[in-house]
Amino acid sequence: MDLKLFGEVFVTLLVITDPPGMMPIFLALTGPLPARDRNRAAWQAVTLALGVIVVFAVAGQTLLDYLHVDLPALQAAGGLLLVLVALELLTGKTDGPSSEATSNIALVPLGTPLLAGPGAIVATMLFVQQADGLADFTAIAVAILAVMLAVWIVLRFSGGIVKILRPGGIEVLTRIAGLLLAAIAVQLIADAVFAFVTQYVNMT
Repeated sequence: MDLKLFGEVFVTLLVITDPPGMMPIFLALTGPLPARDRNRAAWQAVTLALGVIVVFAVAGQTLLDYLHVDLPALQAAGGLLLVLVALELLTGKTDGPSSEATSNIALVPLGTPLLAGPGAIVATMLFVQQADGLADFTAIAVAILAVMLAVWIVLRFSGGIVKILRPGGIEVLTRIAGLLLAAIAVQLIADAVFAFVTQYVNMT
């Protein structure tokens, strides 16, 4: 296994997924839930993110070409999705805790587009395209698994913070997370628009 490539993939994906930055958003979305449901949401989110990243690593470019979708379009779609979630957090109109809500939160927006977002997808696709031989593919696969494990550990043990913050602190954290999420969404959309403009200028 190529340890240098492993390190590059691990650090790149770890920075993109940003587990410490994910924690306030995760707590804002799952704070009212029982500890068991919160842990399940962490597991489901990481599992979905891993599945999405693996699918795009294996067949991402083929899938996008078949659907005639450019990466900036995928990025803009993720940004719009995050805008909706951010507005719910800012206005306090999130659903009450339930088994269905737990699954929904874990899948969207935690699993995708926050963990398995355009950045992680594009980075993984680039690493796979540049890989040469079984050693490189093994390094990429192990690095992806290691990053997802690190994310799960951070989310799994973030429950202790909920006990410290109490309901009032969770409410404040929810508003802050909504603001951060809105900023991330606007940045995604802005980057997508910039990419579209750049493509248009290059074509002309």
